[in-house]
Amino acid sequence: MEGLEKGLEELRQTFGSGKTRDAAWRKSQLRGLLRLLNEEEEDIFRVLREDLGKHRVEAYRDEVGVLKKSVNFALENLDGWMAAKKVKLPWLVWPSKGEVVAEPLGLMLIFSSWNFPIGLTLECLVGAISAGNVVVLKPSEKSPASSLFLANCIPMYIDSKAVKIYEGGSSVAEKLLEYKWDKIFFTGIARVGRIVMTAAAKHLTPVTLELGGKCPGIVDSRLSLHDKKVTAQRIVAGKWGSCCGQACIGIDYLLVEEKYASEMVDLLIRTIKKFFAKNHLSRIVNKQQFHRLSNLFNDPSVAASIVHGGSRNIKELVIEPTIMLNPPLDAEIMTEEIFGPLLPIITRRIVAETSSGSITFNDAVVQYALDALPFGGVGGSGFGKYHGKYSFDTFSNDKAVLRRGFFVEISFRYPPWDDLKLQFIRACYDFDYIGLLRLILGL
Repeated sequence: MEGLEKGLEELRQTFGSGKTRDAAWRKSQLRGLLRLLNEEEEDIFRVLREDLGKHRVEAYRDEVGVLKKSVNFALENLDGWMAAKKVKLPWLVWPSKGEVVAEPLGLMLIFSSWNFPIGLTLECLVGAISAGNVVVLKPSEKSPASSLFLANCIPMYIDSKAVKIYEGGSSVAEKLLEYKWDKIFFTGIARVGRIVMTAAAKHLTPVTLELGGKCPGIVDSRLSLHDKKVTAQRIVAGKWGSCCGQACIGIDYLLVEEKYASEMVDLLIRTIKKFFAKNHLSRIVNKQQFHRLSNLFNDPSVAASIVHGGSRNIKELVIEPTIMLNPPLDAEIMTEEIFGPLLPIITRRIVAETSSGSITFNDAVVQYALDALPFGGVGGSGFGKYHGKYSFDTFSNDKAVLRRGFFVEISFRYPPWDDLKLQFIRACYDFDYIGLLRLILGL
């Protein structure tokens, strides 16, 4: 990659100069991002339409609007995030003061995904800049219009000596992974996540992984008719409303009581026809993804379970919202993340304890847009959190700072040891005011 060595060296020099640690610099870069979002809004709509067929309303709701909110949230709270946090210390080290200071990690490498190619890329950048780092962005080659837009526009609004973009496919990613970074942030599939972790391990580089998973929606049959209709609307929006189901937090399948299944299916079909009558549906990203999804329901046993939809148009890269009722649990559609507009409904009695990166009651997907809540996976769906203060923390190192005084030096800290010193140390650690006073007074 031409100029990579020189570019990385410039980033390291920028970080070494200390200017990214200054709050004023960080705020100026965040304001630059706001200007980009405001001044280039129409171009953002255009590239998202080219890459994914997103309607401008969807593009604003899921990418531009979410980003503006995130940037403003960071600007409002940055001073507080950067401020040293005082901590309580045991009497054993009195007189002392302790605090935790968030310091930038250094040189960040961010791999972004194709399904929200503007939103996810810049959401990570907000956190990295807020924390005072320098950054290399690697947009997904599967969303080429968005990637080119970012490569052309970001240098116009952000300090190009602190943020650089490298476009390209897997060969570019592999080359970037050969270098030592202070943190790698990856959004994508688990298979590639393992490759990233393997490369990072060679340099003991910390990694945040945002991967996929099987995200169920669980429907309560005890709802009123009004609430059932609202539930159907939220399910349809949570499944097909964001990038045609090509979202890691989109509903992957529904768990419904058997007696309620036919009513739920009917409500979903009516809602789909209402919401997408004018085909306000994003398209499948490319032919490879189209064929993968098609293969999921070409399986005869899965095809037999289709109760709505199933039509496909490879020329337009469109798959109709499709509902299946009780496909085989061992079929690929139920063992792998779907990441598309196919919704299996399973009628079983499910009683289990679950672990997940997040859980939302009475809705779906909306938790992603809330800066006050951490966003991230657990186990096979990834690890590490971001959004709001959690983004700042992800790209920061919490450094412990202890300042000791010289007013008094407590001899009980030093040998030789005896039971009196043990009692004194125990009282200090336990914050036992009375016990400590008695020891001092010799009682």
